[in-house]
Amino acid sequence: MKNILNGKVLIAMVGIAALLLCGSLTYILLMRPAAASTPNLSAATPVLTIIPAPSSTARPSPPTLTPFPPTLAPTSTPAPGQIAIGVYVQPSTGGKGLRVHTQPGLSAAFFSAFDSEVFLVTKGPEQGDGYTWWYLTASYDAARAGWAAQDFLTVVSSP
Repeated sequence: MKNILNGKVLIAMVGIAALLLCGSLTYILLMRPAAASTPNLSAATPVLTIIPAPSSTARPSPPTLTPFPPTLAPTSTPAPGQIAIGVYVQPSTGGKGLRVHTQPGLSAAFFSAFDSEVFLVTKGPEQGDGYTWWYLTASYDAARAGWAAQDFLTVVSSP
């Protein structure tokens, strides 16, 4: 078999390569775009954005244990119809109205209560002027509170 890579073939290959290289460079130099004017470059103003570092998440504090208030020893339950603290009462004057006094006694200032009003007994009993007095409080109006004589009160069920 003949050797195909001889001296003439190698010279021809180098010549063709040189011709292609010169042609490519000429094409590139002739076809490039015209040099544009030098752009006006000015210094850019730097902008600094500060990103805050992540903060630690606050850990919830353990709940504070609050003791329950001491419970008072239960008092004896009053007999049905008996006036005692925590019992609801109504005036029973036959429609004449009940005088509810600022102090347990007949001479203290008073306001009139109607037979249809319901009061909660919150204090008492106190003795004065021949009567047993109980401190009554109206649940709908804190200003309607005072002392009333037991003889003119009737126990009612809780409203």
